[in-house]
This record gives sequence, C-alpha cells and structure tokens, in this order.
Amino acid sequence: MNKNHLIAGSLLGSLAVILGAFAAHGLKKIVAAETVATFQTGVQYQMYHSLALLLTGILFEKFPFKGIKWAGACFISGIILFSGSLYLLTALKAANRTGMDAVGIITPFGGLLFITGWLFLFIGVMKKR
Repeated sequence: MNKNHLIAGSLLGSLAVILGAFAAHGLKKIVAAETVATFQTGVQYQMYHSLALLLTGILFEKFPFKGIKWAGACFISGIILFSGSLYLLTALKAANRTGMDAVGIITPFGGLLFITGWLFLFIGVMKKR
C-alpha cells in the first residue's frame, strides 16, 4: 500500500467535494453558466483522479512496481495542471481579467499527465515479477 497516494487521494477528493459545492451554490452568482461548466469540469476530473490515487495506493501492495508510483505522481500533477488551470481561468473571469486566456494552454498538459498515469497503471498491473 502506498500511504502517500491514499492521503493525497483522500485530501484531493474532499477538496473536490468542497469545490463542487461552491460551484453549485456560490459560483453561479459570480460568473456565467459556461464558466461554471468549465469549473465543474475541473472538479469532475479532480474527483475521478482522486479516486484513481486511492486505487494506486491500494494496488501498489499487490503490484509493487515503480510504474504504479509514477501513475500516482502523474495523477497528482495532472490534477494540479488540468483542474488547477480551469480553476484559475474561472477566477480570472470572475475578476474580469481579460487577456489571461494563455492559462488555458496549461490544461492539455494536465490531460496528458492523466493519460500517462493511466498507462503507467496499466503497465504496472500487467508487469509480472
């Protein structure tokens, strides 16, 4: 079991619930519906990958391959880049900051890290020792 991934998954999952509640109740009063949808996409992917972190933490006990640890690192980094950039874009729109759309360039890199994490997880489970 990888305790660090279990801790990170638990904390990031709870943060996703908090942010989701904020989006549902408070954010709608501040920004347009399309911006709320962007924020909610960040929340959804954060929750999915928080659960994936819990999975990597549990699977590492049965499949003690470095790739499983790398999967967890990719999921954490992906949450920061993908979800974090969507949260930042929402905050910039809420503050009426224009010309800051370059932050959106970060989002695909987070998506690539999510994909890489899932591939590391696949390799880690398939690898036989």
